[in-house]
Amino acid sequence: MATKIRLQRGGRKGYAVYRVVVADSRTPRDGRFIEKLGYYNPNTNPSTVVIDFDRALYWVETGAQPTDTVRNLLKHEGVYLMKHLKGGIKKGAFDEAAAQERFDAWKQTKLKGDEAIADKAAKALKDAAAKELEAEKKINEAIAKKIANKKAEAVVAQAEAAVAETTETA
Repeated sequence: MATKIRLQRGGRKGYAVYRVVVADSRTPRDGRFIEKLGYYNPNTNPSTVVIDFDRALYWVETGAQPTDTVRNLLKHEGVYLMKHLKGGIKKGAFDEAAAQERFDAWKQTKLKGDEAIADKAAKALKDAAAKELEAEKKINEAIAKKIANKKAEAVVAQAEAAVAETTETA
């Protein structure tokens, strides 16, 4: 039986959420599956990916063929790196502790990169909000000046009218 690791669509129209499943390659996209490995939500920023690492590694090692999108998700999670490292252990290039150490170092680097991207996005959002607030303050100051000028003109006109009235009566 040829197995594939693929996405199974869910959610509503215009808001797709996917399950990552292992299924027979002959079954329909949203049909029966062998095992659910996790889910993928591309609607969040950054997109949410939750995959059972050990089961995904098991299926990749037993020969299940992932689709292109799922392959990218698995690479992002490090499944293919761990498969590569396990191959090195089998060949005797290094031991299991060294492989785990390499994987942990890669994971830390990946987390730092993800945090840097998230911080950059948050900073850009904060800067945009500050810029918008500054523009709004300038507009409000201009409106306040116009109102102050109108009030001053009204006071001057009222004072002139009072002076003219007192000179007429005198």
